[in-house]
Formats: sequence, C-alpha cells, structure tokens
Amino acid sequence: MLVSVQQIEIGQEQSQRVEEIIEAYKHKPGALIPVLHEIQNVLGHLPMWAQQRVSDAMKIPLSEVNSIVSFYALFSEKPKGKYSIGVCKGTACYVRGADKIIEQLQELLGIEAGDTTPDGNFSIEVVRCIGACGLGPVVTINDTVYTRMKADKVKAVITSLIKQAEGGG
Repeated sequence: MLVSVQQIEIGQEQSQRVEEIIEAYKHKPGALIPVLHEIQNVLGHLPMWAQQRVSDAMKIPLSEVNSIVSFYALFSEKPKGKYSIGVCKGTACYVRGADKIIEQLQELLGIEAGDTTPDGNFSIEVVRCIGACGLGPVVTINDTVYTRMKADKVKAVITSLIKQAEGGG
C-alpha cells in the first residue's frame, strides 16, 4: 500500500486505525456514513486521501463519498481547532445578531468562518439551527453551549480561551 505525505503527517497509528475501520465496514451495505464518522473521530476531519481510501475499498465512487461528506454538517474536510466554535445562523439566531457575532470572532481570531487558526487552536463554523431558538443567538464551543450571545460577550469568552491556549489561565 502506498502511503501519502498527508498520511505520514497524521502518524502511522492513525493511518493504521483508518485502515482497520475501512476493513471492518467494507463489505457491509449502507455503511458509508458510519465508516466516515469513525474515521473522522480518529483524524478529526475527512481529508481527501481518506475519502479516496473509503471509495476504493467500499467500491463507491469518490464523487458519492465526497457528496456525503460535503452535505452533512457532521462531517468536515478541514481540521478543526482545539476550540471548535459554532455559531448558529438559523432564522431566530440570525435575526438576533448572529452575523455580528461571526464578525467579532473573525476579527478576534484573524480567520474567516470555515477556517482554523494557524496554531490549530480555534476554528469557526457557521451551523444551522441547533434547536435553542428561544435562547438565540447561540454559540457552541466544543461541548459547551452559550445562549443569548452578543458580540461583547463572545469577545470576553474568546479572550479567556486565548489566554488558556497560550498557557496563561
């Protein structure tokens, strides 16, 4: 088996785990989403080389694998930061100022929504309704949900996380 540069960068152990997951699912009909989910749990995202391996092993066209990855918000083709920030942009959150929160995050972190900071600490994602419409705008950071957010409130939370990431708190 050829090993790509990207696979070397993730480590032999992770690459081996990806191969084990594919082997366990490759003959099971309808297993595309579970195999992608498990691989993303190992790698933190679904790079193209992993999608290609799934495509080859499961005999599913790469275009179909990639369409599943790009369609479902659960999946990501880009690595996420240590602090994965999601900003709800569903209707209720949008009308209550989600755009201002996104702008504040982009300014604070120096990245656009959909990107990760160069140090790998923060990523910003725009998400659709997360089911807390009466408490919007809603921001998630990893498994923590912040409700009734405003630009100044998000600035305080992110500033604190930046200090933590730098080892100062």
